[in-house]
Amino acid sequence: MEDNYIIEMRNITKVFPGIKANDNITLQLKKGEIHALLGENGAGKSTLMSILFGLYQPDEGEILKDGKVVKINNPNDATALGIGMVHQHFKLVECFTVMDNIILGAEDSVAGFITKKKARAKVEDLMKKYNLHVDLDSRIDEISVGMQQRTEILKMLFRDNEILIFDEPTAVLTPQEIDELMKIMKNLAAEGKSILFISHKLNEIMQVSDVCTILRKGKYIGTVKTSETNTDILAEMMVGRHVKFETDKDPAHPTKEILKIDDLVVRDKETKKNVVNHLSINVRKGEIVSIAGIDGNGQSQLVEAITGLGHVNSGHIYFNEEEITHSSINHRTKLGMSHIPEDRHKHGLVLDFNLAENFVLQRYLERDFARHRCFINFKNREAHANRLIREYDVRCSKWADTIARSMSGGNQQKAIVAREIDRYHNLLIACQPTRGLDVGAISDIHKKLVNDRDNGAGILLVSLELSEVLNLSDRIYVIYEGEIVAEFKDNNVTAQELGLYMAGAKNMFRDIKKEDK
Repeated sequence: MEDNYIIEMRNITKVFPGIKANDNITLQLKKGEIHALLGENGAGKSTLMSILFGLYQPDEGEILKDGKVVKINNPNDATALGIGMVHQHFKLVECFTVMDNIILGAEDSVAGFITKKKARAKVEDLMKKYNLHVDLDSRIDEISVGMQQRTEILKMLFRDNEILIFDEPTAVLTPQEIDELMKIMKNLAAEGKSILFISHKLNEIMQVSDVCTILRKGKYIGTVKTSETNTDILAEMMVGRHVKFETDKDPAHPTKEILKIDDLVVRDKETKKNVVNHLSINVRKGEIVSIAGIDGNGQSQLVEAITGLGHVNSGHIYFNEEEITHSSINHRTKLGMSHIPEDRHKHGLVLDFNLAENFVLQRYLERDFARHRCFINFKNREAHANRLIREYDVRCSKWADTIARSMSGGNQQKAIVAREIDRYHNLLIACQPTRGLDVGAISDIHKKLVNDRDNGAGILLVSLELSEVLNLSDRIYVIYEGEIVAEFKDNNVTAQELGLYMAGAKNMFRDIKKEDK
């Protein structure tokens, strides 16, 4: 086996209509190695790994396993070769249990009846061995995203895969879940598994990988040992220019209050417990206010209440001095509320619509896009879409005609951000606005948010990325178990102190009451 490579992808080229996704790329993976694949959104990372997993066929090039040329026509061929893949958007059946998802397609049977006893014992042994504990009898739609990812990893291990592909595995995880995943990956590599780790998060690549291959616009840029490089070098190789990790911004000059939330209560429909617990906050025009907290502490339900996606049990929400507690989403939109949603597939895009259609989802009846409010102005709609594609660098194959589902997750996110910032608004609710984006795109989006603030909009930022919160915020609220436990102005807090409040170890308002006594 030449140079001890367990997998070689030589001179791989893949062309889709209008775009060359992979252009003569060579990738070599050694046994027991964690090999990172780094690149911008749309650089061709997922396409390359989809070829290795048999989802696509290369137009040119060859794949070698243990030094021998192999043909991978479909995922079954990949599985037979010991190759498994955790996709960026999980491939799980939500109404099935964890156990059923793990064995799906690889079930033992006796006389035509599925038997689970032996399989369950194997899965339980795998959970203990790799510290991948999850309730096997829970349904997928009942468990967290982190637990769903563990289910995907167990699916690979159950099939005895020795080459594990992780496609943007941390894009939807909390910081705590990310740390746990890094440990799991290192344990797997120590056991002799070979890992291909697709990412654009530089700190994670430095933390976990042995080697890093960089792609840019479908082309191979280079391969470096992680121990011999740093984040600045990797960022410049990835985007082709110097990247600033901090956003330049002048002090905020907030004016009129645009959003006021007073004593808001939202109860969980099943447990009947308060997930938003008598919460009060406000946002003014010309400032960025952040909600910082560990995932699952009521942020999602708070945003759903503000945007009209969820139910409010008690309390009041005021927008532009008008109470909108029970108003429709359409009414809030007309008043000037924009929303970058947490789940880009569920609430952000119509995946089978093209970009021209997605960019005018809330605006299709406006004069610019509809004659007499009934006839679509296709020319204006297409021009509008192409302008946003250029301004926000949305990488796509057919410009306005590109189907949203065909784009990478990062470019789907850029499309949503473009639509919500571009349309008329005076309040922007931004939930995980840079989730799944590379450092270059994150820098550009941060500049757009600051510019939006400076143009007079109020911005409520909900982010799990502490660096993003500290970089952008003019004020920070910390949420814990549905309550605001601290408020900081002018970024007067460290990441360590913020973490203590987020974990519930400190409560500013409780401490103030103690001092008053």
